[in-house]
Amino acid sequence: MRNEVLSPQNVTFTLQMNITIQTINFKESKHLTKFVHEKVGKLFNQYPETIRVDITLKEGAKSNPTNQWCALYLSHRGENQFVKRNSTSYEESIILCVEAMEKILRRQKTKKVKQRNDKLK
Repeated sequence: MRNEVLSPQNVTFTLQMNITIQTINFKESKHLTKFVHEKVGKLFNQYPETIRVDITLKEGAKSNPTNQWCALYLSHRGENQFVKRNSTSYEESIILCVEAMEKILRRQKTKKVKQRNDKLK
């Protein structure tokens, strides 16, 4: 067994994306699964404190043209966040959810930085 001194130069972290996809009243396709991992993976890359993301996709009322719903629940250090959006397609609903979550996380991060800077003054 080798003993190594770990310095910041030789330590690499692997990013584990814990994404759970739940579909209600339909079976998800491989294309949709790949699309979710591609779009939601951005949240893991931009915000490394993200622990897991739960995605729920369901179809709403048939009479409503924007009946494809996406609910995104994000768990990370601190507060957990929830976003729910609907559109004419699941892909568009997923994009809207991810954009809304990025906006929430960006606002939260800006608020923390401002509080930290105010403490230093």
